[in-house]
Amino acid sequence: MQQKIDRLSIDCLTEAASADCAELDRVLQEKLTRLDEDRDFIRNCNIGGEFMDQKLQQRVKDIAEYRWNDPEDVDAKLFNDNEVENLTVARGTLTADEREVINNHMAVTIKMLAQLPFPEHLKNVPEYAGGHHERMDGKGYPNGLTREQMSVQARMMGIADVFEALSASDRPYKTGKPLTECLRIMGNLKKDNHVDPDIFDVFVRDKVYLQYAEKFLPKEQIDEVDHTRIPGFKV
Repeated sequence: MQQKIDRLSIDCLTEAASADCAELDRVLQEKLTRLDEDRDFIRNCNIGGEFMDQKLQQRVKDIAEYRWNDPEDVDAKLFNDNEVENLTVARGTLTADEREVINNHMAVTIKMLAQLPFPEHLKNVPEYAGGHHERMDGKGYPNGLTREQMSVQARMMGIADVFEALSASDRPYKTGKPLTECLRIMGNLKKDNHVDPDIFDVFVRDKVYLQYAEKFLPKEQIDEVDHTRIPGFKV
């Protein structure tokens, strides 16, 4: 489109003063409209979310190829590789390197708690606290445990941790999600073998989510939940 604008500009400037430059105005307006749409799209991507499909990722990469003159008047791509990486995170809001740093907190947690002299009835606290990022299919961290290798308490912690992370409204990098969206996402996590399926069904069926919400969440996040619309939920 830029080449078309340049050609039309030259034609308009070299024609007689009475030349009709309407086509140039139209093409220019199209470009301005597209840039406004691209700007709004990038702003939304910069907020981040739970999922970003490949089509949206590709749009970011296409926009990154736009050319501009940087502050040193050097022709450059609109976004560099690091910016593209941060704008195209497929799940969550962390890049692979950031995720690795975050993941390490569980190993540190287990190591610290394991050194404390817990009384007999609390001796399993390190396992409970250190297992909430494990997955039922063994693809979690830090130890890659499967459902069968985890205690019920650790699996419960996993459900609680995901729900709190989704619904929390005090995070500087995100807004708290309404109950309907939290449970929709968690239902998909159940189907993906991320969280314990039986405990999740109890969590929903007994409305544990609502008990928590009424105590700790703002009223605007507590919307009406239709259990039949939660993915993977068994009544």
